[in-house]
Amino acid sequence: MISEPELEGEWPAGRPAGEARPDAPSASAPPPPPSSSSPGGGRVPWRWALGGMVVASVVWAGVLVVQERSSASAPPIRYRHAENLCDEAPLKMLGAMGGSIDGRRPKHGESPAQDWAYCAIGTSGGDRRPAYEHQVMVELHKKLDPGPEFGTGPGLEPGMRPVGAEVEQVPGLGERALMTTVVGWPQLQVLDGGAVFTLTSRWFAVDGPDSAEEPDEDAVKAAMIEDMRQLMARLRR
Repeated sequence: MISEPELEGEWPAGRPAGEARPDAPSASAPPPPPSSSSPGGGRVPWRWALGGMVVASVVWAGVLVVQERSSASAPPIRYRHAENLCDEAPLKMLGAMGGSIDGRRPKHGESPAQDWAYCAIGTSGGDRRPAYEHQVMVELHKKLDPGPEFGTGPGLEPGMRPVGAEVEQVPGLGERALMTTVVGWPQLQVLDGGAVFTLTSRWFAVDGPDSAEEPDEDAVKAAMIEDMRQLMARLRR
């Protein structure tokens, strides 16, 4: 049972138990300022508690604003993620130009911000045809719009970043498509919503520089565009 001194305050030290308590302060006297602490672990002033509630409310409101902005800036993704991109990208047009396919190397990764899938395909060459290496990658950007950085390179394979190359627009492919060209190395990149597709083709002579004919670069580019169109159609949701 809680006694009266516990409800109203402590008895002054040294006062006999039967002696009456001192009179309460008059109504006109200002109340004593609240203490932040007491030897007995007094209660936290209500203003402090209210201040903490206000700060927590402001922080929570900021979190909601950031979440709303992130969701508002997240681009729509119209394509599905493929764990084995080599199965989804046969590259029939390019494969027909360089002999039989002698290797496929898939990779993939997933994260809250981005999913990506990669495939490298090699062809054997022969009969005076060069050997080819094709690299294709699909990036699905789930939080930030890739448009502002489109065309700067995917960043996973240093060999997929042509430097000092000519760049031309490719109409009729996604929202925006770029063909970047260096000698013996064209690269096609396509932006469509939150997805970025990258396809690179390289060729080289198998038995020395004079053992194979130089391919028709325009024919290689046309094959890249058609294979890219087919890949995008396969991955479209």
